Amino acid sequence: MFIIAGLGNPGREYEGTRHNVGFDAVSAIAERYGIGMDFLKHKAQCGKGVIEGVPVMLLCPLTYMNLSGESVGEAVHYYKADPTTDLLVIFDDISLEPGNIRLRKKGSAGGHNGIKDIIAHLGTQDFARIKIGVGGKPAGWDLKDHVLGHFSQQERELVDEAIGRAVEAAAMVVQGRIDAAMNQFNEKKEKKEKREKQQEADESQGGSDEA
Repeated sequence: MFIIAGLGNPGREYEGTRHNVGFDAVSAIAERYGIGMDFLKHKAQCGKGVIEGVPVMLLCPLTYMNLSGESVGEAVHYYKADPTTDLLVIFDDISLEPGNIRLRKKGSAGGHNGIKDIIAHLGTQDFARIKIGVGGKPAGWDLKDHVLGHFSQQERELVDEAIGRAVEAAAMVVQGRIDAAMNQFNEKKEKKEKREKQQEADESQGGSDEA
């Protein structure tokens, strides 16, 4: 069983906040693959289904962000999953601008309390993760106020696009293609757009030369 956990805080007051993009991503995955998030288990809202032929458990911990490891750890142990090959965690990252995502095979918590708790419960930091950019806090702001705040309309559009890419990347990770996913999705959005425009210009110029 492959486990995909999206991190966030339960409760209507947290819906749509920066800290809840992990929940948003899992919801998007569930919608894409017709998986009902329709039961409670492992201190989480859960759904079981299949992604590209692989049985998966989708998990949105209801323990609040800082205790995410209680839920994820319980699920990993219950299914006897190997975190290095059978776990993907999706969460917010203030070091990335809205619109960008970044995949990693492993790594430290990087100051993220949800990841810190998961590492503590699993006893390893060797598990795949997808970080979704939510932007850094403005000068003078409290970090908690920033991550529990809502996006502007423009930011929300960029984040929704990034979540769409995270869904595609997650499907590749489930299939054991994380290296390919990293190559495809870790490029910054602005850099990718610039490269694609240059390719279009080169192709256009090439067409003119041929004519």
